[in-house]
Amino acid sequence: MIDLYYWTTPNGHKVTMFLEETGLPYTIKPVNISKGEQFQPDFLKIAPNNRIPAIVDHAPAGGGAPVSLFESGAILLYLAEKTGRFIPSDLRGRAEVLQWLFWQMGGLGPMAGQNHHFVQYAPEPIPYAIDRYVNETNRLYGVLDRRLADRPFVAGEAYSIADMAAYPWIVPHERQRQNLDEHPNLKRWFHAIAERPATQAAYARAAEINQQPTMSEDAKTILFGQTAANTRR
Repeated sequence: MIDLYYWTTPNGHKVTMFLEETGLPYTIKPVNISKGEQFQPDFLKIAPNNRIPAIVDHAPAGGGAPVSLFESGAILLYLAEKTGRFIPSDLRGRAEVLQWLFWQMGGLGPMAGQNHHFVQYAPEPIPYAIDRYVNETNRLYGVLDRRLADRPFVAGEAYSIADMAAYPWIVPHERQRQNLDEHPNLKRWFHAIAERPATQAAYARAAEINQQPTMSEDAKTILFGQTAANTRR
């Protein structure tokens, strides 16, 4: 059994997408980041960066004590290796998946996240910041569109953790001020993943857990007012 410490963010969706694809048994432990639950001492023991998602695998390969992990990319890689699914076993195929997994972790996710912040949540519009992150998100969409021009999935012929990592960050494309019609290969890939039963199941779980995904002023203070001093426990 896997305990998944989760909230309904793009990084959280990555892990539920994988778990629904594989059928691994898991229990969701909601961590309402809008209420500051990510700062609870028990959660910080598992996720010292006070971010979701995190997991505790109570049945790791080879047995022994439970394994805990934080960081969505590390979790996807761990689960892929645990199950032998959604990552190739050959050297070149594995390298393709890993480079695109890290591309999402280091580029698409952080840049789209800053896009979300300055476009939607900043207390006043900052045109330079909005242009910077909307344009960089657009550039990254273009990278993905070119990549998908001659292959069905990000790493090649097979669906992989690289696709699972990127897809949730494309879901809010309208809020990111992006038009999928400008990226036809990306659009085709996006709709193909959206139609997968496991993707639909993962997003249905999200709707069950967070039925009011709006951002209150108190939530903004919790999420965007973090420093080393006020998050120390």
